[in-house]
Amino acid sequence: MPDFETRDPNSSAFWDERFEKKFTPWDRGGVPEALRGFVARADRPLSTLIPGCGAAYELVWLSEAGWPVTAIDFSPAAVAVARAGAGKWADRIEQADFFEWKPHRGLDFIYERAFLCALPPAMRPAVAARWAELLPPGAFLGGFFFITDKKHGPPFGIDAGELDALLNPYFERLEDMAVTDSIPEFKDKERWQLWQRRP
Repeated sequence: MPDFETRDPNSSAFWDERFEKKFTPWDRGGVPEALRGFVARADRPLSTLIPGCGAAYELVWLSEAGWPVTAIDFSPAAVAVARAGAGKWADRIEQADFFEWKPHRGLDFIYERAFLCALPPAMRPAVAARWAELLPPGAFLGGFFFITDKKHGPPFGIDAGELDALLNPYFERLEDMAVTDSIPEFKDKERWQLWQRRP
C-alpha cells in the first residue's frame, strides 16, 4: 500500500491522492450484474445521477444504452480518470460537490455505488436528505449498500437496521437482493437495493 499524506475522506485531496497513486481497491473495473438487470427491467431510459462516480464505467454503459446520465465527483483526479476512459461521453462527467450540484434536468434515478460507504458515518443523514431533495416522488434510488458492522473506513459499513432508519422517512424499499459478483472488499457484505421516493 502506498504512503498517504491525507487521511480525511471529507477532503477531495484524500481521493485525489489515491487516484493519482492508482490505489483504488474499490474499483470493480466494470458494470455490476444487478445494475444490468435493473436497466433490463426498466420500461424506459431514466434520467440518472451517479454521485462519487470514480472511474465512471457505469456512465459509459448507461449512456450507450440510451440513458441520459450525469456523473459527478469532487475529486479532480477522479474526474480526470473518468473522462479519460469515457470517450465521447466525457462531457457527461462533472467535477462537483454532491451537496451543491444543480441538476440539468429532472432526475428519475440516483445510482449508489460505494458513495455512501466512502463518507464518514456522521454524514449519512445529510446524504439521505440530499438524495430525497434531488428525487421527486416516484423516482428511484438504487444500488449497492455495504451492510456490515465494519466501523473503520472507508469503506464504512452500515447496519441493515440503521440503513432502514436512514432511508425509510423518504423512501420505500422495493428490492433487496444478494450480490454475486462483488469485488473482494465487498464480498458477502453488500446488497442491491432499490428504493422509491415517497410522495
